[in-house]
Amino acid sequence: MTDGTSGDLARLSLNQETLKQWSLPELAAGCAAAGITRVGLWRAPVQEYGIEQAARLMRDSGLTVTSLCRGGFFTAAEPKARAAALDDNRAAVDEAAALGTGTLVLVSGGLPDGDRDIAAARQRVADAIAELAPYAAERGVRLAIEPLHPMYASDRCVVSTLGQALDIAERFPAEQVGVVVDTYHLWWDDRAPAGIARAGEGGRIACFQVADWVTPLPEGVLLGRGQLGDGCVDLRGFRAMVEEAGYSGDIEVEIFNPALWARDGQEVLEEIVDRYRRHVL
Repeated sequence: MTDGTSGDLARLSLNQETLKQWSLPELAAGCAAAGITRVGLWRAPVQEYGIEQAARLMRDSGLTVTSLCRGGFFTAAEPKARAAALDDNRAAVDEAAALGTGTLVLVSGGLPDGDRDIAAARQRVADAIAELAPYAAERGVRLAIEPLHPMYASDRCVVSTLGQALDIAERFPAEQVGVVVDTYHLWWDDRAPAGIARAGEGGRIACFQVADWVTPLPEGVLLGRGQLGDGCVDLRGFRAMVEEAGYSGDIEVEIFNPALWARDGQEVLEEIVDRYRRHVL
C-alpha cells in the first residue's frame, strides 16, 4: 500500500468494526503501515484481547484511541437492571481511561419489553448520565450521547435526533457530556444543521463519524451502513457543517457491513482511504 502519511489523513480514524475481520494486532499493523494514526475501539474485542494488552499495543503501534464504543443502554425501569447497567458503564469508563481515550460513546437503549412510554425512557437516560458523568469526569472520560436513526428507537436508542441528545447533554458541563454527530443516523433530518451549530456553539461535539446510507436496506438494518460514496449522504457537506461549528477533531469511519467484512482487509482499507479522500475531504 502506498504510504499514507500525507496530511490529508491526519484526522482519519478507523473504527475497529469497519474491519471486523481483522484481529486487534492486524488492525494496529494495518493502520500503522497505511499511515493512519487513530482508531476507534469496541469493548467486546478489546476485552477479549485484554484491556492492558490492548492499551500497550496501541501505544507501541503509535495509535491514538479516539473513542470507545459503547456504553449506555440505560432505559431499564427495574431497579436491579438499572443498577447493573450503571455498573457496566462504570466499567466502560474505566476501560476508556485505560485505553487513553477521552470519549466513551453512549447508545442510550430502547424501550423495555411492553413499555410504550418513550418520554419516561429518555428521562431514565438523563438520570443515568447524571449518576455516571461525575465518575467519568474524575477519570478524564467524556460521555458522548449518540442519537440513532428513528428506526432504532424501539430496541436500541430512544434518543433519535441531535436535538434530543443535546437536550440531555446540556444539563451537564460540556467537558463532561457531549454528543456524537454520525452521518448515517442524521443525514435525513432537516434539523441536523441547526443541531450541529447548536452543538458547536456549546462545545458539545465529542465525536464525528461517517458512513453512507444505501438502499434497499438489507435485512437486519443494523449492518446496513454503506461504504463512503456508495449512498445518498452528503459526507463532505456534513464535514463542512461540523467544521463551521468549530469542530476540528477526528473523522471516524464507522461502517458495519458484512460485504466489507467478507473481503480482504487490506483491500478494504485501501478502498476506505481512497473513498475518504474523494468523498469526505
